[in-house]
Amino acid sequence: MSIDCQTIEATSHAMLQKLSRVMPDFEIQQKAELVFAIDQLKKECGAIILGHNYMEPALYQTVPDVVGDSLALAEAAVKTDKNPIVFCGVRFMAETAKILNPEKTVLLPTKL
Repeated sequence: MSIDCQTIEATSHAMLQKLSRVMPDFEIQQKAELVFAIDQLKKECGAIILGHNYMEPALYQTVPDVVGDSLALAEAAVKTDKNPIVFCGVRFMAETAKILNPEKTVLLPTKL
C-alpha cells in the first residue's frame, strides 16, 4: 500500500499513476511532498502506519503499510514488531491497539 520512493518527484509520479483517475493532478502534486515527508519520518522512526478507510483518500492510498477494517488493523498491530504504531483511524481503534500492545507506543494522528 505504501509508496516507497527516494524523491518527491518519484513520489509524485507514483501517486499520479495510482490516483489520476480519481483526483486532479494539481492536488496529487501538492500532496506528494506530504506523502514523501511522512514516508521519510516513518523510516527514521521505524514505525508502521495502519490505515482505516476513514483516512483522506490520497493519503489512504499512499501512506499506510497496512489498510483494513478495525479488526484487521488490530490484528496487524499485534503481529508487527515495529514500534511505534501510527494508527490512522478513530480513537477507539488506537486504544484497542494500545491495549493489545502495552509495551509499544501507539500514536493517533489528529488535525492541529
